[in-house]
Amino acid sequence: MNLEKYMLPCLSKTLFGMECLGCGFQRALLLLLKGEFIASFQMYPAIYTSLLFLGFISFHFFYKRLFSQKIIFMMGMLNVIFMIAGYIYKHY
Repeated sequence: MNLEKYMLPCLSKTLFGMECLGCGFQRALLLLLKGEFIASFQMYPAIYTSLLFLGFISFHFFYKRLFSQKIIFMMGMLNVIFMIAGYIYKHY
């Protein structure tokens, strides 16, 4: 199955010609599902922290007592730091 034809285009890149902090996530996720871990990291360096953050969010949705909002906030900030660092790494 060719999942690449179902990927959503980046609105920021389409309208302004500039990549956003999330550009490359879909392609990196597809590479990760194919088992290409290093290529996935090179495509979008924040892929692992983003998936970890989404996992924390989903567990917090179901088990509110297991993860506090402070942990969710710290994981979110860590993810933003990795996204900015990855953006700088890809462009400079």
